[in-house]
Amino acid sequence: METETEFSPPHVAVEPPPSSWDEKSTKALKFIEEITRNTDYVQERVLAEILTQNADTEYLKRFGLNGATDRDTFKTKIPVVNYEDLQPDIQRIANGDTSPIFSSHPISEFLTSSGTSAGERKLMPTIHQELDRRTLLYSLLMPVMNQYVPNLDKGKGLYFLFIKAETKTPSGLVARPVLTSYYKSEHFKNRPVDPHNIYTSPNETILCTDSFQSMYSQMLCGLIMRHQVLRVGAVFASGLLRSIRFLQLNWRELAHDISTGTLNPKITDPSIKECMGNILKPEPELAEFISKECSGENWECIITRIWPNTKYIDVIVTGAMSQYIPTIDYYSGGLPKACTMYASSECYFGLNLKPICDPSEVSYTIMPNMGYFEFLAYDDSSPVTLSRDSPPRLVDLADLEVGKYYELIITTYSGLCRYRVGDILEVTGFHNAAPQFRFVRRKNVLLSIDADKTDEAELQKAIENASVLLHEFNTSVVEYTSFADSKSIPGHYVIYWELLVKDSSHEPTNEVLNNCCLVMEESLNSVYRQGRVADNSIGPLEIRVVKNGTFEELMDFAISRGASINQYKVPRCVTFSPIMELLDSRVVSVHSSPAAPHWTP
Repeated sequence: METETEFSPPHVAVEPPPSSWDEKSTKALKFIEEITRNTDYVQERVLAEILTQNADTEYLKRFGLNGATDRDTFKTKIPVVNYEDLQPDIQRIANGDTSPIFSSHPISEFLTSSGTSAGERKLMPTIHQELDRRTLLYSLLMPVMNQYVPNLDKGKGLYFLFIKAETKTPSGLVARPVLTSYYKSEHFKNRPVDPHNIYTSPNETILCTDSFQSMYSQMLCGLIMRHQVLRVGAVFASGLLRSIRFLQLNWRELAHDISTGTLNPKITDPSIKECMGNILKPEPELAEFISKECSGENWECIITRIWPNTKYIDVIVTGAMSQYIPTIDYYSGGLPKACTMYASSECYFGLNLKPICDPSEVSYTIMPNMGYFEFLAYDDSSPVTLSRDSPPRLVDLADLEVGKYYELIITTYSGLCRYRVGDILEVTGFHNAAPQFRFVRRKNVLLSIDADKTDEAELQKAIENASVLLHEFNTSVVEYTSFADSKSIPGHYVIYWELLVKDSSHEPTNEVLNNCCLVMEESLNSVYRQGRVADNSIGPLEIRVVKNGTFEELMDFAISRGASINQYKVPRCVTFSPIMELLDSRVVSVHSSPAAPHWTP
């Protein structure tokens, strides 16, 4: 099962390549049905193949697996681990050790984490064959989508996709984000022509490492081909909003290029200049239209005004990204938001088989051929302590229960064994025999002053509740982050807000913003409220409103330090002094709770 690009589960014979897209789509959907009906069998085969392929690796020998490929021996012998457990071996590979430590196949590169969620960027060793599995999953997206949004072959997708310049480890192995790896691969650059999957952006514009030149040229192509655009997207919702902000700042230059048929002199990349030479021509009427739409203050429905044939927005708006939904709706006029795929640097997992659904109903179906998946039952009130001496009995993919929460554990062809990804998932149902999951959150606690523990989902819910007070002022929270201020006595939560005020003559009052603080506190857990009311161990929550554009500056800062523009997510908690100094230098008003929240013993 090294490659499965023919849509063939392990026990199904490979058929001749389909002769048309319809046949290809039908075969892809049949493949999904087949592997989800035989979930447990496919998982058993996947584990056996991984263990057979990597039988002679140092890691499996270290724990005495001795060539066994059955589940029971694997679960008994191999410990559940996190990144810190593997880091010494990963560092050996980075330093040049080419012995088969994790994988019998040569390590082709390192995939890096986004570097925005916790501490240092993690290095995930991968093998070249993983590109086949990722490509397979990508190839299933449009056959699924075409069931819900037909005729996507009649136009193009406007996607803002970016790469990051890679770094190298001491051994010379490339280290880069997973999407950069994919976009720079032959799998992407030489992908077969698919009428359902044509982008407005030429490869040259995506593969430019200069983020301004890449964004500018992709936006320019999207404007020129505006009537051909049927879907607009980015990887994360935040990336799409950054693109809209870019248009707000640069529409004059873009309109000039369209009017004159000449390219902005800031675009110096030779490959972009060459490809744009074949696209740009003087179109003064289009330039006038762009200027008219972008010169006013009203940017509501700007996506559908400029790209009128757009059928849906393709971005991730689950998990932490859900805070962007109101702003995406504002710019798109409430177009459907499709969350199509669930993946990470460590492994690509699965698909949303009902992509045109409300974001609150998004569930991902893990494709059982992508890796071997186990699950640790998760309960906030009684966390499980893991021991190398007695590995916990994890639950297999086919044996999960609806309504329960689990932490995801993966074993991959690249050699990760029983690795804790850190994602908490809720089982919402089944597609055939394959469970479907709602992404709940990352496992890590976000804020804590005393005995209180506030996670990302809880903080986001509190902000959503407080935002209700802003509705009458036609104002919304477009970005936020936080930190636990332990320097004050007692310590307290500080929340930074960037607001979108749509009517500057009717802004939220100081009193309203103070009450937003209180609503947030009322929304937090009882341990927090006890600390505020009874123990006096937590001070009043504080909101600091920052200037518009502050979080764009924060992103630029992160990128300048090596974060990937494609994978960047605003950190929901900050502790790095330069970031906090940047935020504090942009504060325009400060607000705090006018009273203590309600709490009863």
